[in-house]
Amino acid sequence: MDAQVATQSPLYLFEKFEVGVIHLDASRTVLAMNDFARKVLPVGEKEPFNKLVSSFHPDRSRPKVDFLLDQASSCPMVSAVPMTMIINIPEQVLLIKVTRLGDHLGKTTGFVLVFYDVTQVVSQPGPAAGPPSTSLRLTRIPMVANQKVAFVDTAEVLCLESQAHYTRVLTRSGYHFCNLSIGDLETRLDASQFKRVHRCFIVNLRAVAELGREGSKTHIILEGKPREPIPVSRGEVAKLRAALGLIARS
Repeated sequence: MDAQVATQSPLYLFEKFEVGVIHLDASRTVLAMNDFARKVLPVGEKEPFNKLVSSFHPDRSRPKVDFLLDQASSCPMVSAVPMTMIINIPEQVLLIKVTRLGDHLGKTTGFVLVFYDVTQVVSQPGPAAGPPSTSLRLTRIPMVANQKVAFVDTAEVLCLESQAHYTRVLTRSGYHFCNLSIGDLETRLDASQFKRVHRCFIVNLRAVAELGREGSKTHIILEGKPREPIPVSRGEVAKLRAALGLIARS
């Protein structure tokens, strides 16, 4: 039993992680990368060498990468701790850190981008249905605060709210920041528990306390202390009612 616990500990998993390393020059052009980065990233397809690092990231992730590098480029005293973010790519969740390189005068000479594949930490295999699938479902959501990554169990999540390229995660303890987009999270969450009710909101069906209506608009009230009602898109009302067991008999 002790051996099983040890193999599941964060330290054990961290020791087993392979590390992807990408070297950028001061203009953010890709100079080199290690073999693990070549294996994980679409290097052959994107041909990123001698191009901006954002060239091999999907469109939705580019603003995040630019923000990360902008922060790493700021005052060294402000960004002494490597900047951290999470990126969701097909079948994988990557934890990325960026740090600035400087010469003897402190002038920026380049950047090092390091990433870990943390998929197994935050996911579990999806349910078998038909042909075998390699899709992984999130059981914990990664969140970034004070340059540290923490994880919250999905069972503790009340709802998720889109904030452009990022997501606010609401738990009973308050709001948390996740730099995965709401679309990324939707594809990885258990669809029997989480429902996209609006372009900006995903709710935990187990946290729905009330389903209300004002005029032609439907809204949700969540468990716990009162908060602003969550809007439900007109096209999602019937699906939500079905998911909550509110289908009227004919």
